[in-house]
Formats: sequence, C-alpha cells, structure tokens
Amino acid sequence: MKHPAPRGRLKRLTSVGAAAVLLSFLAAAPAQAAPADIPGVDEIRSSSNIKQIANRPKVDEFKAENSLGSDWAFQGKYAFGGNYNGFTVYDIRNPRNPQVVRPVVCPGSQNDITVWGDLLFLSTDSQRSDDSCKSTAVPSSAPATTPRWEGIKIFSIKDPRNPQYVSAVKTDCGSHTHTVVPGKGRDKSVYLYVSSYNLSGASLPNCEWPHDKISIVKVPLKKPTAAAVVATPVLFPDGGFPGSDYGTATSGCHDITAYPQKDIAAGACMGDGALFDISNPVAPKVITTVRDTENFAFWHSATFDNDADKVVFTDELGGGGEATCNPEVGPNRGANAIYDIKGKGKKLKLEFRSYFKIPRENAATENCVAHNGSLIPVRGRDIMVQAWYQGGISVWDFTDSRKPKEIAYWERGPLSTERAITGGSWSAYWYNGFIYSNDIQKGLDVLEVSDRRIDRAERERTWQFNAQTQDDYRRW
Repeated sequence: MKHPAPRGRLKRLTSVGAAAVLLSFLAAAPAQAAPADIPGVDEIRSSSNIKQIANRPKVDEFKAENSLGSDWAFQGKYAFGGNYNGFTVYDIRNPRNPQVVRPVVCPGSQNDITVWGDLLFLSTDSQRSDDSCKSTAVPSSAPATTPRWEGIKIFSIKDPRNPQYVSAVKTDCGSHTHTVVPGKGRDKSVYLYVSSYNLSGASLPNCEWPHDKISIVKVPLKKPTAAAVVATPVLFPDGGFPGSDYGTATSGCHDITAYPQKDIAAGACMGDGALFDISNPVAPKVITTVRDTENFAFWHSATFDNDADKVVFTDELGGGGEATCNPEVGPNRGANAIYDIKGKGKKLKLEFRSYFKIPRENAATENCVAHNGSLIPVRGRDIMVQAWYQGGISVWDFTDSRKPKEIAYWERGPLSTERAITGGSWSAYWYNGFIYSNDIQKGLDVLEVSDRRIDRAERERTWQFNAQTQDDYRRW
C-alpha cells in the first residue's frame, strides 16, 4: 500500500466501458457471488470450500483506525503481524485458537516485517525524529535541518515471546518494503534489499530525485549491531519508465521478491516489472524489464511459481485506497498480470499471458485492488492465495497461465456504506496448512480450505516463512 495515494502520476479512474467484459468474466467463474450482489456491512460470504476458523481483533494498543494492519512473517509456532504502530506476536500452535503473545509498540509506517533465525526486521517509511520506538513523526513542512530518520529496525526474537530492540540502519527514502536474501557459503549474514521510492518528482530530505536504486543492508547474524548499508545499486541507470497519464514513473522499487535457490528476483518497480540476477547478493543485475502502459498503473509486488518459469505481478491501482473492483474500472486494471519466463541465464524474457482479477463487484466505499499473497505448496500446480483489501481473499489457479481461474473466495462486507474507510485484508498467506490474513481493521483471520485441488498442500511444512523470500517447497 502507498499512503497517501500517489501524487501527480496517476490519472483519475475513468470508465473503460468494460461492464460487459466483466459480466462475461463473472459468468465464467461459477464459484462466485452474483454480479453486484454486495454483502452488507461486516456480512461474511464465501465459496463453500473455505471457512473462517478464527479471528483475533487488534489489540488495544492498535485499535485506532489509523493503526493499519500490514504484513506477516512466520516462524515455528509464531506469527508476527505488522501494524503501522508496531507489530503483534501471536502463538498459532492451535490455528483454531490463536493467542496474542505480545504487542510491540514501535510507530513507523508501514512496518513491513520479516524474520530470519533469531532476528526480526521492520521497515520504516515515514520520517521520524529518531530510530527509537518512542520517536515522533516529522512533518514534511519541517525545516531541512530537522533531524530525520527512516529505514530498517532490527529486533532479537531469540525469545519470540519477548522481542528486544537491537539496532537500526538509516536508508535513503526510508524502507517501504524489504526482502531477505541469505548469504552464501561461509557468509553468515543476510542481505536486506530495501525498496523505497519518491513520488514527488522533486528532491526531499533524505530522498533525492530521482531514486532509481535500492539500498542493500548487510546484517551479520552473530552481530546484528554491525548491520550497515553496503551497496546502493542503481537498477535503472536510464531512468526507467518515464511515466504517462495513466502509469507511474519509475523512481525506485515498491517490492522485490527473491528466489535465492535459483539466483533470481522479480522487482515491481512502479513503472517497470523486472527480473534480476542475484547470484552476487550485493550486486543484483537487471536481466530484463517489461512495461504495461495500457492497464498497469503501479507495479506493486511479484510472486514466482515454484519452478520460476512464471511470475505474477500485481497492479496497485489507486494506491490501495480506492474502489477499483467495479464494472467502470473493468477486469484488467488493478489486477494481476501473469508472465511466462522464457530463456536461460542472461537471455531470460518475460512474455505476457493474461490478467486475473477477482470477479466480484465491490461497494463504492470499499478499497479493493490486487495486494499481497503467496503460493500454496501444491506439487504439480500453481495455486496462490491473495489479499484484495475489502475485496477479501481469493484462492486462484494459474497453472495454465493463459486461463487463470478462482477456486475459492472469502470476504467481509464493507466497513461502511456511508463513507470510505481503509480496510480489508492487507496480506493473506498460506502457512503450514492454513491461510492467515492480516486485516487492516479487523485483526487476525485464520481460514481453512477444503478442496481436493489443494489437499496435498496440507501435509507440507516449513519452519520459517517470508513471502518475499521464496523457497522451493519441494525441498521442505
């Protein structure tokens, strides 16, 4: 999510005359609710093969409407749920009865979160007075000489029930998201690919324009206090996509998903989709890029299939804050785009195959667009679970990259029919047999799917899960 919505680069949503196309798409998806059959406020609807088995509302420390639930990371029997004002540790040994273990108050949007070994990492992408968890916000109008900090915070989770703040690293333009890339061989470090961007078109304190680079933070696992920025590679020396009336200019990346076992990463870089060679973790190199100037407004995130011969890119049309799941916007904007990856080595190419968007109309007060998801480990098939904000949660199959199809869905009705309130599922991930959703306003939801197409995934187990660092689940 981008808060606030991008300025000056996205044309306001216009009708694309796609109502007939959307209705035909709906007719082709039998698992879905009828067109324009919008649930009432907080009414839950779903396909018959998925159900909610638990909910834990946000803790008192994060009850405020602007304390937005964000991303997830998992390790062992614990789930770590990000929030704009910190994070919450949950005990999920019994997914039907998850327990709040510890809220950690540490303001700094959007608190994108990952875990690795004994460490937990948080992204701060809002200018703060210092790097502590007691910092205050620094307004953009503050003089340039005002102290500012944004970047990566590091916690010890050696005792997951009692996280301890360890250190922090300042990065240019802060850290909107970050990706863990483990060191190789005897290198007992992890590298954090810090994605951030500048939408203003002008230089800002701690964020010069243009910002066509990422920051790479090296974290020695045995001495995290020595973490530091070790490289700031410029990924788009030609400036990347210059922008258009509809599409956002490239000025950094929003999100990078790494597949370390295959030495590859996919970047969603505002106006460009990219593949990177990460065989040298401190020197990622762009292999190829792709653009969609007709339907993509903001390249937001990426997910590989397990064989890394496909990649799903998402378009966060409207910055995650607008109602874009309706006939006026149509089925191709604010959607996923599926690409086949062709070739080998330095000759890899991305070839577009199709779009996928949830085939349900949402209310005009519901923010709805493609957002964070992950693969479900079904051997021999490519199936993904994905959050769509107030559009709910979708389970869909892209094994045939030309003909993706939804196989399950779950959603709540709007938070309000009177005013727009930012809400819905920010991140929905599969972890050890269940779907965990971090709802922006409603807290933790746990879902269970009963469907023969994914039955085999329920037996797959992993000790640690970060959605932006993909593992070959055949090695689990």
